[in-house]
Amino acid sequence: QVQLAESGGGLVQAGGSLRLSCVASRRTFYTFSSLTMGWFRQAPGKEREFVAKIGGSTYYADSVKGRFTISRDNAKNTVYLQMNSLKPEDTAVYYCGAGGVRADTAASSFHSWGQGTQVTVSS
Repeated sequence: QVQLAESGGGLVQAGGSLRLSCVASRRTFYTFSSLTMGWFRQAPGKEREFVAKIGGSTYYADSVKGRFTISRDNAKNTVYLQMNSLKPEDTAVYYCGAGGVRADTAASSFHSWGQGTQVTVSS
């Protein structure tokens, strides 16, 4: 398991931007750079859905492609999600996940999660 802590959520108007951060604890069996890191989100009454992941390459959900950018700083054990052109339908709790090299777009393929950070986009 990896301890993860998200930050950067908040309230923003449609068309605005936010940058989420997720810091992994240095007290971990895993080498951060070897982990696949992902962002998922969960809106009220809905299942947790994939947003983006970064391992050897990046991959995005169609709904955020061209608007969101995932990146990582291995020296800081941190992964980021830059969110631009936000829409009301992006409103959700955003979760950071850590998985192995085979982690895909399924939440079940990630073994560690943060507590989440709320993103609210007003129209």
